[in-house]
Amino acid sequence: MTELPLVSAVNVSEGRDRATLEVLAAACGESLLDLHADPDHHRSVLTLGGPGPAVVAAVRSLVRTAVDTLDLSRHRGAHPRFGVVDVVPFAPVGSHELADPLEARDTLAVWAGATLGVPCFLYGPMPDGGERSLPEVRRGAFDTLRPDTGPDRPHPRAGAMAVGARRPLVAYNLWVDGLSVGELRAVAAQVRSAAVRTLALALSSGSQVSCNLVEPELVGPAEAYDRVAAALPAAARIRRAEVVGLVPRAVLERIDVRRFGTLGLRDDLCLEARMDDPSLRTRRP
Repeated sequence: MTELPLVSAVNVSEGRDRATLEVLAAACGESLLDLHADPDHHRSVLTLGGPGPAVVAAVRSLVRTAVDTLDLSRHRGAHPRFGVVDVVPFAPVGSHELADPLEARDTLAVWAGATLGVPCFLYGPMPDGGERSLPEVRRGAFDTLRPDTGPDRPHPRAGAMAVGARRPLVAYNLWVDGLSVGELRAVAAQVRSAAVRTLALALSSGSQVSCNLVEPELVGPAEAYDRVAAALPAAARIRRAEVVGLVPRAVLERIDVRRFGTLGLRDDLCLEARMDDPSLRTRRP
C-alpha cells in the first residue's frame, strides 16, 4: 500500500455512553479526525484519516477495541445495524482512485474474520468485476449473501461487519416538522436516486430524513436540502440540518457560504482541513 491519504468513517453501534466512546476514540490514536455521536441512532461515526498504512492500523485498533467492548445483543437504536462495528468504508482523499482503498478493505476483512471471528461482507468493486452496494449487503447478509471472510454465522456479541472501498461520500441528516414518519417515508422515496440514498426515521428528537450523498460532487448538502424542501407539503418544514462526519473540500467549495448556517455546515467540517491542522480535531461526544 502506498502512503497516499485514505479516510475511513467507521460506524460503531454506540452513541450514548461517554466513557465507552472515549475508549473507542483513544484506540484511533493520532489518526482520529472527528467523532460524531448520535444517541437516538445509538451510533457513532469515527472519521480516521492520514497516510494509508497508518489509517489501516488505526482502524484495526478501533475494530478490536469495539469488538472487545460492545455487545450487539444489548443494543437498541433507530438506525439499522448488524454489527458492533457496522460499517468500515475506505475512501481516497482528493481523488477517485480505489487501488489503495481496495487493498485496505480486503486486508482488514481477512484480518477481522480470521483473528476476531467476525464475519465480513465486502462492498464496492468485487473480485469478479461486479459491484456490490452497502444496501445490497444489508438486504442479503446471511440470506442470499454469505460472508466473504470469517465464520458463516454472526459473532455472538459483535454480529457482522460490512467493509467497503468507495469514493468519498457525505452523510447528511435533515429533521422535518409537520409530517409523520410514514408521510416522511414517501418524501424520502421521492428524493432517493442513484446519487442519494435515503431513510426516514422516527427519533425522540423528531422525524428525520437520513441521507447518504454518494455522488456529492453532483448532489451535495445544498442540493439534498433543496430536494427534500421541494418535496414537502406546505404545512411541513425542515427544522435542522446536520453533517455526520466530514465533508471533502471540493464539495464545500461548491456551496454559497451564506447558506452554511441553514445547511448545517461549517468551515471546520472540511476533511482536508482536519487532516492538515491537528488543532481542528475532534468533536468529542
